[in-house]
Amino acid sequence: MFVHHRIVSAVKRAEFVSDRISYSSERSQYIIIVLNVQVPTEDESNDSKDIFYEELEQVFSPFPRYSMKILLRQFNAKLGREDIFKVTIGNERIHQDSNVNGVRLVNFAT
Repeated sequence: MFVHHRIVSAVKRAEFVSDRISYSSERSQYIIIVLNVQVPTEDESNDSKDIFYEELEQVFSPFPRYSMKILLRQFNAKLGREDIFKVTIGNERIHQDSNVNGVRLVNFAT
């Protein structure tokens, strides 16, 4: 995790939860939580995906609701039109259909 020297004093906490999840919390006018994740690929087992999303939920849920939460990195997700509308990202789509990781991402986001 790299932080620019001009904002390093704003970092209140950085934690490496697992080999797939780390986060930092910054305090400025608002609380900003930046989560850095590496989601299991589509080829990995459903068990590993379940474990990842359970762990992500455990990390994510204790943060205050009013804090800004930013998720970074690769979600290995394909989102079809109907899933994009669910999370209201817009009308554009790259993929015709969603994959399993796309569905999991939408479920987590909502």
